[in-house]
This record gives sequence, structure tokens and C-alpha cells, in this order.
Amino acid sequence: MTRAPLLEIAVQDPGGARIAFAEGADRIELCQALEVGGLTPSVGIVQRVIEATGEAGRVAPLVRPRPGGFVYDPDEVEVVAADIRYLSSLGVGAVVIGCLTVDGRVDAATLARWRDAAGPTPIVFHRAIDAAADPLAALDALVAAGVTRILTSGGAPRTIDGLDVLRTVVTRADGAVEIMAGGGVRPEDIAPLRRAGVDAVHLSARGRSEDASPSGPGGGARGYDVTDPDVVRAAAEAVRSRAVS
Repeated sequence: MTRAPLLEIAVQDPGGARIAFAEGADRIELCQALEVGGLTPSVGIVQRVIEATGEAGRVAPLVRPRPGGFVYDPDEVEVVAADIRYLSSLGVGAVVIGCLTVDGRVDAATLARWRDAAGPTPIVFHRAIDAAADPLAALDALVAAGVTRILTSGGAPRTIDGLDVLRTVVTRADGAVEIMAGGGVRPEDIAPLRRAGVDAVHLSARGRSEDASPSGPGGGARGYDVTDPDVVRAAAEAVRSRAVS
């Protein structure tokens, strides 16, 4: 029988964090703006999530200053470093980052800058690896840099379509770094991801709020994303099922 992977849920607010832990998540990635892939959460959100859950060590904030690609200018590098230092001071379980060079390699200099800013706080490298020119070379560079875990879809828009690459990545990592599968994951995808040997599974478990109040000309569409407890529960059941062999 394959061992059960850890379950990580991406959430955007204290309510989502409470739901994720109540329904069986092992940890959360905390961010804002999941609709653009996630951005750095505000100071207030991070503080309130930690206060509301008492689980700083199971919270991994994303530190991404803007949407778009993962090549950062010097100002952006320093913004991320400042955010990392602050988040690390709160005792979070990890910080989630990603950086590439213009030719698609891991930006080793920027990664080292952020590693120094994190101090003892573990570093997670997000799906920037899926945009790397050579993901396996990127994996080797991240292991050498002391990254704790890597989030990847196997280079596919949805993780379930990147299974062959994920298997190769798991074999190449050989336990030197945690491989976490994420990107469009649904609970029904978890069994084949377990068979691929990943160490953890990541999903956002998003639903839509029933808020029908008018948002006005400057507020965008009505409603907003929320964490769906049914999806989290189904994912937790899938990662812990004894039926996978």
C-alpha cells in the first residue's frame, strides 16, 4: 500500500483556514488573489489567521509581489526579502517563493537572498518550476540550495495531466526534497497522484460565496471565492483512504 501524502489547502482568509484545519488539512498555504495564481497576503490576514487557528507552524504564506512571471527586478527582490523576514518572525511553518532567470533557470542569487532572509524558516519553491526551461535541472538546483519542498503540476495546466513527469521528479528527488503535487487538483485526482509517489497534495478547494450584494462599478463581480468544506473533506478522505494500492 502507498503511504498517505500530506494534504495542503490554499486559503485566502481566516474562515478558510478554520475550515481547512477542521476538515482534515495537514497545513495551509495562505495567500490572496488565487484567481491570478496567488499573491502575498496582507499583514492583517496573516496575523488573524494565526490568532484564529493557533497554528502558525502549519501556515505557509505565499510571498509573491505581483502576478505574471517569476523574473524579478532588484526592488521586487527586496520587497520579497522584507516580507519573508517579517513572516519568519511570526513563526510560520514555511514561506513559499519562486524565482527564475530570463533564460528559465532557477535564479540562484535571488534564492540565496531570500534564503538568508528566512533564517531557520523552511523555503517552499512554488510552481515557478513548471515554467523552468529544464524542470529536472531546476529540481537539482533547488535541492542543492536547501529548499524544503517543491510544488509542481509536472509542467501541465492540471496536475493529473502531468503524472508521467511527476513520477520522474519523485524518482529524481529520491527523498532529498518533498514533492508536492498541485495545480487544478480535484479530490478524484488524488488516488493516481498517490500512486505516482508524491509526498503531498495541494489544492485550493474553492467554492463561490452566496453574497449577492451589489459590488458597484469599482468592485468587480458579485461574490468571491471561499473555501468549500465539502471539497476539503473529500480531499482529506482521499489522501487517507486505505483503498489505494
